[in-house]
Amino acid sequence: MIITAVILKGRSQAEVARGYSVSKGWVSKLVAHYRAEGAAAFEAKSKRPKTSPNATDPETVT
Repeated sequence: MIITAVILKGRSQAEVARGYSVSKGWVSKLVAHYRAEGAAAFEAKSKRPKTSPNATDPETVT
């Protein structure tokens, strides 16, 4: 909704930030992310780490 308000409706980032009670910086990050990735910016992304420093050594597992 925030990205839509800025990009499609042409509202200013400051106005949208006030309207949704979020920081201007966060709105700016969302808009930049949308401009860089397009519609993919709306999809949820995994926050799972790619590696685990505490994982059991593969040699030990075998």
